[in-house]
Amino acid sequence: MTARIFRAGASRSINRRAFLHAGAAAASLALLPASSSAGPRKIGPDEKLNLAFIGVGGRGGDNLHELSRLSDVNVAALCDVDANALAQAAKSHSRATTHRDFRVMLEKEKAIDAVVVSTPDHTHAVATVMALKQGRHVYCEKPLTRTIFEAREVARAAREAGVATQMGNQGMAFEGNRLIKEWLADGAIGKVHEAHVWSDRPTHSGKLPLWWPQGVERPKDSPPVPPQLDWDLWLGPAPERPFHPAYCPFRWRGWWDFGSGGLGDMGIHNLAPVFDALQLGAPESVHASSTAVFPESLPLASTVHFQFPARGEWPAVTVHWYDGGITPARPPEMDDEIPLDREDGMILVGDKGKMLVGGWGGERPQLLPKSRDREYRRPAPSLPRSIGHYEEWIQACKTGSRTMSNFDFAGPLTEAVLLGTICVRLGGGKLQWDSAQLKVTNKPEANALVHYKYREGWRL
Repeated sequence: MTARIFRAGASRSINRRAFLHAGAAAASLALLPASSSAGPRKIGPDEKLNLAFIGVGGRGGDNLHELSRLSDVNVAALCDVDANALAQAAKSHSRATTHRDFRVMLEKEKAIDAVVVSTPDHTHAVATVMALKQGRHVYCEKPLTRTIFEAREVARAAREAGVATQMGNQGMAFEGNRLIKEWLADGAIGKVHEAHVWSDRPTHSGKLPLWWPQGVERPKDSPPVPPQLDWDLWLGPAPERPFHPAYCPFRWRGWWDFGSGGLGDMGIHNLAPVFDALQLGAPESVHASSTAVFPESLPLASTVHFQFPARGEWPAVTVHWYDGGITPARPPEMDDEIPLDREDGMILVGDKGKMLVGGWGGERPQLLPKSRDREYRRPAPSLPRSIGHYEEWIQACKTGSRTMSNFDFAGPLTEAVLLGTICVRLGGGKLQWDSAQLKVTNKPEANALVHYKYREGWRL
C-alpha cells in the first residue's frame, strides 16, 4: 500500500490520551458561560497561529509533531490527563504552558487561536464544542464524535462560530481521492449504484492478536490506577467505571462507552472518499450482521449496509461496509493477478463498469477488468490538489478558506457511521432513519443510543 497516514505505525500502536475532570473543579466549570468570544482573532499572513493541543500522547503526539514543524505555528499550550505524556511533550516545547484539564486550559489561556483535539472518541465533542463556543478554530481527530447527537451539535456549533475546522482523516488530502472524482465525472464507470468498502480492523489483516479488545465481557477486577493517570479526567462525560488496562492506554476503541470499533476508526477513513465523490448525506436505512454482540464491547466482525436516496444526477446507492477481516467477494471482472487488499479498500460499481481503489483513496484507482483500465483515457486534472491535510487547516485558520474535511462534511459522515454502529449493537435488524429529526422511526429502542446522559459536571 503506497499511501498511509503520517507516522502510521506509531499512531496504530499508541494510545490517544483523553481528558477531563469531574469533582469540585468540574462542578464549578459547568457554571461558566457558554461563549466567551465574539469570534476568531484576525491573523496576519506573517503571524504565527497559537495552537493548544488537547491530548499529546499517541495520536495526539503525531498531530503535535506534524503541526509543530510548520513555520506559521506556535505551540502555546499542552494538555493531557497522563502526566508522563505531558512531560514528554513539554521537553520539545518548553515554552508551552501545560495543563491536565482542558477546560481549565481553554478558560485560562486567552491567547489561543486554535485547538487540536486528539482524545478518545467519548471526549471529542465536549472539548470541541467548548473551543468552538469560544471562537477558536478546531482540528478534531476522527471519528468526529461518539454519538450521533454530538456530531450534529458539533457541526452546528462550528457553523455558528464561523471558524476553520478539520477532522483528522488525512486521506482526504490524497491524490487518489481527486482521481476518483475526476474519473467518475468523466463517466469512467457510469452512474454508481453500489459501493463495497472494507477494513481489517480490529484484526491484523484477519489475524490475531487484535489491535484492541472487541467481542469480550467487561473486566471484573479493578487494578490500581497508574500514578501518572487522572482516571476521572479520562472518563470525562462517560459513565463511571473502575480503571482497567483493557480500556487505557489505547484499548478503549472497542468499548461502546468510549469508541465505535473498526467502523468508527477506519470507516471514517475509507468511507470518506465514497461520501465525497458520490455526494452522500444521510442514509434512509441501515441493516447489519455481525459476530456475537456483547453488552459492553463491539463484535469481532460486522457487515453494515447503508441505503442512500438519489441525489440530483446520482441514482440511489447501497454502500456495504465490512470489518474484522471480512472482505467482499472478488468481482468476476477482477484479473487473477490483481490482489484484493485485505487491509483496506473499496469497489465502486457503476452501470458501465467497476472501479477498485486501495487504501483510503491514496492509491491510483483501477478500472476492472485490466483491459478496460489499459484502454481508458484519463481526463486532465480538473480539481485543486491539496497543499497537505494539516496545511489546509492552518491556511483556513488564517484566510477563511475551506478544508476538505471540515465539520459540514465530517458531521454527516460521522452520523452515518454511528448509525451503523447502533444497528450492529441492536443485533442488525433494519433501521429506518429520519435524519431531520435524529430519530429511528421503526425501532424506538434505538433512539436511546443516539445520545446518552453525561456524568455530572459535563455538557456540550
